[in-house]
Amino acid sequence: MDIELQRLIDERACEALITEYTHLVDFGNAPAIADLFTAEGVWRTDEFAMNGRDEIRAGFERRSGVTRRQSRHVCTNIAVTVDGDTATGLCYLVNYRHDSETGQAEKPAPADVPKYVGEYHDRFVRTDAGWKFEDRYCAMTFVRPSTR
Repeated sequence: MDIELQRLIDERACEALITEYTHLVDFGNAPAIADLFTAEGVWRTDEFAMNGRDEIRAGFERRSGVTRRQSRHVCTNIAVTVDGDTATGLCYLVNYRHDSETGQAEKPAPADVPKYVGEYHDRFVRTDAGWKFEDRYCAMTFVRPSTR
């Protein structure tokens, strides 16, 4: 296969992981995010880290239990650089989030400014099962003050 075509296919596969991640967290299947990572994958911020699929699954299982929350994780300005069987990525993250007072997410939820804006710094690796996250670092840039 043409090298340029393969690079585009690989970039698109990594971009698809980013999009699938947002759909899983926003539409109630956050624990399945663990399947987007390698067995030893890491999801981290400056405050904490989840190491390996089991920790990632457990961490996002807690997120699924938050029934009062309506959120949309918007990833944009996605840039992926492929180097053989590894790749790096950077994308901007805008998170709209509303926590209902009733305990159940409201649809449509009231909107204001985003809850936060940040960026994901990703490392991907090609596996026998396709491209996976090896490391996903979430850095905050802007955070809306809490009203609670």
